[in-house]
Amino acid sequence: MAKRIVIVGKRGRLGAALAREFASGYEVIALGREDLNLSAPVAGQLALPEFETMLNCAAATSVDWCEQNPGLAQRLNGEAAGELAEFCARRRARLVHVSTDYVFDGKSPAPLTEENAPDPVNRYGRSKRLGELAVLAASPDHLVVRVSWVFGPDRPSFIDQLIARAQSEAAVAAVADKWSAPSYTLDIAQWLHPILPERSVNGILHLCNAGRCSWKEWGEVALAAARRLGIPIRTTEVASLTLAEMKQFKALRPVHTVMATKKFQTLAGVQPRPWQEAVAAYVDRHYQTA
Repeated sequence: MAKRIVIVGKRGRLGAALAREFASGYEVIALGREDLNLSAPVAGQLALPEFETMLNCAAATSVDWCEQNPGLAQRLNGEAAGELAEFCARRRARLVHVSTDYVFDGKSPAPLTEENAPDPVNRYGRSKRLGELAVLAASPDHLVVRVSWVFGPDRPSFIDQLIARAQSEAAVAAVADKWSAPSYTLDIAQWLHPILPERSVNGILHLCNAGRCSWKEWGEVALAAARRLGIPIRTTEVASLTLAEMKQFKALRPVHTVMATKKFQTLAGVQPRPWQEAVAAYVDRHYQTA
């Protein structure tokens, strides 16, 4: 009989991808908001059969929304994560909790390891760091997985929005002075496969595609891939914006949050492919199908 896993956040960009990709090899119980209301105490809401692992992909991920709704952000990203971790610990199950590069202050351009001290600069990052600490405190078996700039076929991301704009506009622009590493949801699923059953892989783990880029560079690679595929876009050039020009932002953004994946590579023997390859693969697969 296939091992049973629970995925919380089945309609999110990552949760939907994991629910689909893990359906081969696991019995998947996927939960959405209608199944689990994280704004209320988790205790009493979950009536689950025995399971080995829970993947928590649910979160309030809008940085500006969190800045304007700090109490609810703390509840959804922090307190609820801790309650799920405690629930799993009582069931002798393992929680794999998805976190973010935004737990870092972004001041250093050097790649960030799991040993770098978090120091979030906005309420989203602080709420996610609260969740990390609560998860790790609940059980030594639990694992916090940090990802960054997540993109994939289940919900539009920055690159989908940029491709859509380039189809109707002759000029597009994106921030050029903020850097991180994109993470393709289908790659994340593949990276998690070998470590999901390994309780010795615990604590914190960084998972993202190799390399670094700005939003501008990320967009340019996506547009070039779209043009190669024959998508009728009006430009492949992306003009530069600065973070200081983004007056609509309500929250500060960390500038440098490129995460190192050496720990994962050592544990799993897997080298994440460059973000450029992942973006091209996504555009080819998703837009060809569309």
